[in-house]
Amino acid sequence: MRYKYLNPVIRGFNPDPSVCRVGNDYYLATSTFEYFPAIPIYHSTDLINWEHIANAVTRPSQLPLSEAEASGGVWAPTIRYNDGVFYIIATFSGKGNFIISAADPRGKWSDAVWTDMDGIDPSILFDGGKMYCCANDCGSRSKLYKTEGISLAEMNPKTGKVIGEIKRVWEGTGGGWLEAPHIYHIGGWYYLLAAEGGTGENHTAVLARSRSIWGEYEPCPHNPILTNRNDTTKQISCAGHADLIESPSGDWYMAHLAARPYVSGKTTLGRETFLSPVNRIDGWFIAENNRARIENEANAEQRISKGFACDFQSADWEMPWLFVRGRNDDYIKRSNGAMTLRPNAKLTDKRGFPSMAAVRQPDFECAAEIELEFTPNENGDEAGLCVYLSPNNIYSVAKKRENGADYIVVTARADDFVKEVYRAEAPKGKIKFKIKSDTEKYEFYYAADGGEYISTGTASAKFITTDIAERCFTGVLVGVYVQSDTKTTAAAKITRFAVE
Repeated sequence: MRYKYLNPVIRGFNPDPSVCRVGNDYYLATSTFEYFPAIPIYHSTDLINWEHIANAVTRPSQLPLSEAEASGGVWAPTIRYNDGVFYIIATFSGKGNFIISAADPRGKWSDAVWTDMDGIDPSILFDGGKMYCCANDCGSRSKLYKTEGISLAEMNPKTGKVIGEIKRVWEGTGGGWLEAPHIYHIGGWYYLLAAEGGTGENHTAVLARSRSIWGEYEPCPHNPILTNRNDTTKQISCAGHADLIESPSGDWYMAHLAARPYVSGKTTLGRETFLSPVNRIDGWFIAENNRARIENEANAEQRISKGFACDFQSADWEMPWLFVRGRNDDYIKRSNGAMTLRPNAKLTDKRGFPSMAAVRQPDFECAAEIELEFTPNENGDEAGLCVYLSPNNIYSVAKKRENGADYIVVTARADDFVKEVYRAEAPKGKIKFKIKSDTEKYEFYYAADGGEYISTGTASAKFITTDIAERCFTGVLVGVYVQSDTKTTAAAKITRFAVE
């Protein structure tokens, strides 16, 4: 039986998806940039319904995430399986490409092995007892070429060392920003799938093939095989950066990134994970109608997500939690049914570890709610609930001490523009905060212990979209935070957190 399913299949900030199949099980990884834990691993048995089962980078020793800048860090992981081992290869912006591995994707992944392969968006292919690595050669090797291209080399998966020469194998179709290459060996052909057009409205997926892995690669006559740059429905933009996958029944799909431009033609959620059916035409792999669609058909019934809620009864961190550049456990702890945060770096700081614990905003229309116990000690002590896109793009509702008095303050920060949306004297005791969102705005609320919610105003969503924030590759998170202007002893105690 065929069922309707809706894209995206993984909602919220989940760009650059890569997928592999082991028997009847699928495993998918996405980019996390400056956030820790890095590289979520999703599992599915039908490509439609995905469960977040692990994070591949869970230890500071694995990667130098403390050095990551906003939209830096981990880019474009590729996940593959070979001979009982899962491998992920990815770029760490400004440092190079690395490989991590694990026998069990739910278990402990290795520390990073840094590779000899330069460029960005590396991918690997196991073929004929060898591992090959391809990447966009736009790194330091770009001085060897006047044009961009894809380079290929044999590589030792244990050491990351190149075996033999690195050879350029394809220069794309001329669409610009050639990146995100994957090579597959299917039916006597080597197919090279890549992205062009830049990861914005002109994004595309293009395909080429050769009888030899080393080329010469001929471009598909139907290129681009996936793009929504001329989609008049305006439901999807930025479709590209794709990875091919075959089901056990022989059906083909592409997991790829795309965005839903609902906020004045822009998005707060960033690039999400979409799944598009693929047709075989004259031996080529082409998305149906050469574009992504919101509604498609598959052999599985889609289940509706139930959101995320946490009462902190367990000491273990659930999979969705994210932290900027790392989690400093001296400042963020959980025990006895609560999460306790003490001020460290500020949300606006470009370095350090802000005392913020957040999750991806799951959809445009949602509500986040917390219960907070917080007694400020010094002027500048502040704790509350926020939507966070980057250090320069933050909306928050918080309890804050200023001039010896405590206030409820709603603040909207968009680059160098900061607006105080609301201010009122804060009630005593426990406080509840709520932020509601839709495709146009964020609404802010607070309630005294046992009281009804009080509306504190709104802020336009368009000023916290990824298109407005300069070079922002991520998407909005919603989270709890505490910060201060001084070395305070104040601590925020969170007893409930929910997003739905």
